Amino acid sequence: MKDWFKSGSPWIWLTAGAVAVSVLAVAGVMALTALRGLGHFWPKPVVETTYKERDGTTIGLIGEIREREEVSVRRLREAGFVIPGNDTFTDRVLIKMGNRDVSGVDFRWFPLPLLGEQTLPDDVVTVERREWGNFYGHLVSVKQDGQVVASGEAAWPELQQRAARAQQLFNEIHAVEKKEIGRVNFELERLRLQERRLQLEGKLSDSSKAAMEVQREALNKTFASLQEKTDALRKQIGRDSFVGRVADGREVEVSLAQVADVYRANTMGLFGKIGHYAKKLGEFIWDDPREANTEGGIFPAIFGTVMMVLLMAVIVTPLGIMAGIYMREYAKQGPLIRIIRISVNNLAGVPSIVYGVFGLGFFVYFLGGNIDRLFFPEALPGPTFGSPGILWSALTLALLTLPVVIVATEEGLARVPRSVREGSLALGATKAETLWRTVLPIASPAMMTGLILAVARAAGEVAPLMLVGVVKLAPALPLDSFFPFLHLERKFMHLGFHIYDVGFQSPNVEAARPLVYATAMLLVIVIIGLNLTAIRMRNRLREKFKELDSV
Repeated sequence: MKDWFKSGSPWIWLTAGAVAVSVLAVAGVMALTALRGLGHFWPKPVVETTYKERDGTTIGLIGEIREREEVSVRRLREAGFVIPGNDTFTDRVLIKMGNRDVSGVDFRWFPLPLLGEQTLPDDVVTVERREWGNFYGHLVSVKQDGQVVASGEAAWPELQQRAARAQQLFNEIHAVEKKEIGRVNFELERLRLQERRLQLEGKLSDSSKAAMEVQREALNKTFASLQEKTDALRKQIGRDSFVGRVADGREVEVSLAQVADVYRANTMGLFGKIGHYAKKLGEFIWDDPREANTEGGIFPAIFGTVMMVLLMAVIVTPLGIMAGIYMREYAKQGPLIRIIRISVNNLAGVPSIVYGVFGLGFFVYFLGGNIDRLFFPEALPGPTFGSPGILWSALTLALLTLPVVIVATEEGLARVPRSVREGSLALGATKAETLWRTVLPIASPAMMTGLILAVARAAGEVAPLMLVGVVKLAPALPLDSFFPFLHLERKFMHLGFHIYDVGFQSPNVEAARPLVYATAMLLVIVIIGLNLTAIRMRNRLREKFKELDSV
């Protein structure tokens, strides 16, 4: 036994066991996240039943059973519920009732013994609305301009057809407002700032003012025509509506202008459910959020996260590599360099929120404020770069991850054998040529490792971004078709902050919970994708210079 311990085998097995436990823990977290998040998009059956209230009255219920848990009967009775029988424990279910505009609540827990017989009616429809959440009920009729055009069973195909038409009109309205009207507004604002700049510089002549007025009138005419177009489209989309009967027997009329999707979950087959799941998953990835971020998609958050990480990588890579090269290859090794190296290592342990405070004070208020006064005086007192934005977020995270890149670069340079340097110098190469053509290629895999670690940390940071650029809902992406195309001063959405906002700031917690898991899963996938790209580049460099590294 003593020899076995001396051989080091126990420590090898202990390390392997720790790695296995870590892998299993990560796999368990990923499985839980995937199950809770990705399962949210699968169409769930709609149950119709009755419920006996505390005062003895019976009400109807229509909705989706989302959760089920065991609770103490004594606890329910103390809360005022009349639970029959002598059981110690019973089940209660969380039902998504929807119809928030009718009942005032979206989710509610119900003790199972107080529910009546549960049925799955084929004619119950699920209507996803852009406001007030889902509608559950029996379809009564479909109307056009207030007149019934179909009722009974004939109303269902008519509703599907007209809902598809309304969705197409909604997309047209969205395209006109976001692209065409957005471009006109952008040009009007650019014209206003140009006129203001000329006025501040004392160069605003009558001829230039008249020319600008002509441009402004043309843009206003274009805006008026686009406004008429959207008004006509809104009139068309508001033409149709449907009448549905909710659980308590009341009939509710819903305009198809507010309908995002309509389907009958209880009549869907397997392939229909798979198609519906793929559609909803695609909407989650590519659409904009709605209903306080508890419905719709998260594409702006995905775009903002990826773009911010790429900007951060572009900034931190040259700075970190150059600092590491200077400290290892050119600087005289002494007390000063040792102090700098210790300081760099200590920076890696500074809380991230401290970087956020520094970024807000230095980048936003000082640097951004001076940039506004020097280059954008026409926009004052409104800030351009003097407010949080994606550029300052990228710079803040670049500072946060700079020590990682510097340390990795130094370690990579230290691994290059002295004989390689001496051989290059002996062949007549200068020190710069030796460094550029021989040393750096060999050390490049280690540099890429530092970049991978920097990307992994930056993509998941939230605290500093809350101070220097991230917002709950960004009206426009930092990259669009308007000159100069890349707008570094704009605020942006981030997956990490989106998780925090939906999970802890949402007014509808039960509806937001599945989206928290789904967004977390997507954030992990984005980080894995960015890391795999960097790992692939590192492996290619490693294979390319493998023979030289082994000299």
